[in-house]
Amino acid sequence: MQLSFLASAQYPFPTPATPDAQRNALTQVRSQVNWLQNATRTASNYGQQGYGNVWERFQIVRGAYGTFKQTLNPRQAADGANSFAELDGGLDILQEAFENYQTDLAAGRPAGAALRDMCQVLRDGSRLWLDELNKTCSRLRVGWH
Repeated sequence: MQLSFLASAQYPFPTPATPDAQRNALTQVRSQVNWLQNATRTASNYGQQGYGNVWERFQIVRGAYGTFKQTLNPRQAADGANSFAELDGGLDILQEAFENYQTDLAAGRPAGAALRDMCQVLRDGSRLWLDELNKTCSRLRVGWH
């Protein structure tokens, strides 16, 4: 599944801005956020590999969101520009959790505690981020005929 997603993100033709393409891409983002949240719940069972799994899942969410934005028609992109800029910024803020984890480790904090905190921030933050994405998509009528 992951390989097909990566291949589609690198497909050389533009993503269509049709309601069906929008719904499919939005479903993919929602699914990837759910996978990220699952990874944050199980990461502490895998130590450093758990960190890597969460990092990879987060990058897949970013990619799915980038693909989703390509499905927006010009009016949706213009009308939602501020909201999408805030959503982009939200992902940047969430990514800071990974940097904070590394800082905690460098300061001598136990890896398990640092990983649990990072995962809690990502779990809560990604839920709020997805809520905002859903509100924006509803307001802009993304995926509607």
